[in-house]
Amino acid sequence: MTFEAIELSTSAYEALLITRPETSSPKLRAKKPPRVSVIIPTRNGAHLLPECLEALWRQSYRNFETIVVDDASTDGTHDLLLGYPEVLKVVELSGRRGHGFVAAANAGLEEAHSEIVVFLNNDAVPEPEWLDELIGALDKYCWAGIAASKLLLYDKPGTFHSAGDFYAPNGIPGSRGVWQRDTGQYERVEEVFGPCAAAAAYRRSVLADLASSGGTEPPGEVFDPQLWMYCEDVDLNLRARLRGHRTVYVPTARVRHQLSATGGGTLSSYYVGRNFIYLIAKDLPGQVILRHLPFMIAAQMRIAWKALRHSREPAARARLRGIIAGVITWPRVLPARKRLLSRARVKPRAFARVLRRFSKGA
Repeated sequence: MTFEAIELSTSAYEALLITRPETSSPKLRAKKPPRVSVIIPTRNGAHLLPECLEALWRQSYRNFETIVVDDASTDGTHDLLLGYPEVLKVVELSGRRGHGFVAAANAGLEEAHSEIVVFLNNDAVPEPEWLDELIGALDKYCWAGIAASKLLLYDKPGTFHSAGDFYAPNGIPGSRGVWQRDTGQYERVEEVFGPCAAAAAYRRSVLADLASSGGTEPPGEVFDPQLWMYCEDVDLNLRARLRGHRTVYVPTARVRHQLSATGGGTLSSYYVGRNFIYLIAKDLPGQVILRHLPFMIAAQMRIAWKALRHSREPAARARLRGIIAGVITWPRVLPARKRLLSRARVKPRAFARVLRRFSKGA
């Protein structure tokens, strides 16, 4: 045996002696991660976070961690979060301007190592049984990889924001029950097209599959950075359906939601206008586009005409700019489209049936 081999063997033996107590001693054994990670992206949401966090700490389900991603806030969010060092993981994205919801959500995912990942908006306030009901539904319904909450308006808790989301064949996404009074019409546990990510749970295996199967640019992200913000959950729902993943709606997982409390206005109008076009170009199979193209064009023309009629309003002008940007720049999404559709598990005809099934009567 050479001197180098003896030296290597000695080093390996010493390493074994050093590491053995750590693996055998209960006190030094690595702590098992919680089963659930709740990720809260925030941008200048210091006025919203206390109520959101307090609602989380009142949850009956306790095996979870809370990860707050601060997207370069300038409103005192940093100092606020310093007051919760024992109960939060805080991820800070620095810079003079925000990085966008997509970047914040992806940054939170990098810190989460749990079996189930839950996204919660900073302007959402869940009821105490919310997590228990969401996680319980995923445990009970093995066919579901995603769980959707029952979202109600914050200031009108008897009115729906979403009872699960859908995507219409004309290229316009929507929410079941939006603006409707809650009269018990969505009280059944059932499959829906996808969730609103303001309050939704995902099996980690589903998110890993969506990241590895293409559909983002650059490849490998869960949420697509090209979208920046708005419609990123619609994109995720479309990609999940193309891969064969299903969503269960859980009516007992109740959340009150302040719509666009940290966004809205011209910002949301622009990105919604642009990203509606991007989703068609990026996620829909060619057969679906060709079959429904007249309806898609008509839907976009209605939106554009409505914006023109209200062009004195900044939000309407921003929506028009977004539509124009989407029409001009949609080839940017083609590399992601190619990867996604080449790895789709659901055939175009079956996918079209899914779109029609869940948008019918919504």
